[in-house]
Amino acid sequence: MEFFNLIKAMILGFIEGMTEFAPVSSTGHLIIVDDMWLQTKNLLGDKAAITFKIVIQLGSILAVCLVFWKRFVSLLGFYNIKNHNATAHFNLLHLVIGLLPATILGLIFKDLIDELFNIKAVIVALIIGATLMIVTDKFGPKKPKVISLDQITYKQALVVGIMQCLSLWPGFSRSGATISGGVLLGMSYRVASDFTFIMAVPIMIGASGVSIIKSWNDLSFDYLGFYIAGFISSFAFSLISIRFFLKLISRIKLTPFAVYRIILAIVLAFMVYK
Repeated sequence: MEFFNLIKAMILGFIEGMTEFAPVSSTGHLIIVDDMWLQTKNLLGDKAAITFKIVIQLGSILAVCLVFWKRFVSLLGFYNIKNHNATAHFNLLHLVIGLLPATILGLIFKDLIDELFNIKAVIVALIIGATLMIVTDKFGPKKPKVISLDQITYKQALVVGIMQCLSLWPGFSRSGATISGGVLLGMSYRVASDFTFIMAVPIMIGASGVSIIKSWNDLSFDYLGFYIAGFISSFAFSLISIRFFLKLISRIKLTPFAVYRIILAIVLAFMVYK
C-alpha cells in the first residue's frame, strides 16, 4: 500500500469525521471530494470504493458511542439516568419509532436512492436542505418546551423519524433534517442534536453491515491498511467534531451551516455546468 493512498484514506476519514454530525451532509462531501479529486474507485474498484465510504462511518459510530455511552447503556437497562424534570424516560421504543420511517423507505426505494449518488443531485439537495434549516431558525419556537431527551414523546420521535427520510437523498444531511424537525416540534437545538446523534448509530451500523455483506467478495485484504487508516481518521475527527458541535449548536443554530451549504452548491454548480 503506497503512502499516498493511505493519505487519501485519512483525508476521506477526516471529511467523514468532520461532516457526519454537522448539518452539511457527509455523504455529499465524500462524493464531492472523492469523485472530483481522490477517485478511490480507480484503486479499490467501484463497489469497494462505495463500501469504503460506508465502512469509515464505523469510526464515527464508535465516537458517538463513546460520547453518549451512558445513554446507550441506559437504553439497554444497565444504567439509570435520573432526570427529575421529566415524567418519562428516553427508551428503546423512542429509538425504534424514530428509525422505522427511513428504514422502510430506504429498503423500498434503494435502487432509486443509489441513482442519486452523483454531484448534480447533491447540489440540489444542498440548497433544499439549507432552505429548510433557514426556515427552522426563523420560524422555530423561540423558547423550547423540550429541554431534555427524557421529555421527547413517541409522537415527536415519529415526526423526527419521518423528517429523517429526507436524508435518504444524498446531500440533504441526516442531522440537518432531523435537527430541523426536532426544533420545529419544540425541542431545544441541543436535545434535537442529541436525539439525532443517538439515532444515527443503529442506522449507520445497519447501512455499514448490509454494504459489507453485499460487497464482501469485492473486498481485498491487500487494502486492509487503507480501510484501517480511514477508520482511525474518521474516529478521531468525529470525536472532535461531536464535542465541538454540541457546544456550538445552541449558540449559532443552523443558519451559518445553511449559508455554507448554499455557497458550496453555487461553487459546485459553477464547476459542473461551466
